[in-house]
Amino acid sequence: MGRPATKPTKLKDGYYIEVRNKGSKTGIKIRRDSREAMLSAIKEYERVKDVVVLGKSKNGKLSEV
Repeated sequence: MGRPATKPTKLKDGYYIEVRNKGSKTGIKIRRDSREAMLSAIKEYERVKDVVVLGKSKNGKLSEV
């Protein structure tokens, strides 16, 4: 097995959303290259899941969209 990673992962440049099951506290992060692709992913997932917009990542830092 081994030890778990302690170093936080670096985020690639792009737009991030978090998709969760309804009523869940945790979810998965999804990255899209463009704002339009992010908006279409939000439309796709919002019917079944809870979607949280995390923002735009540039040089490993998240900022508001």
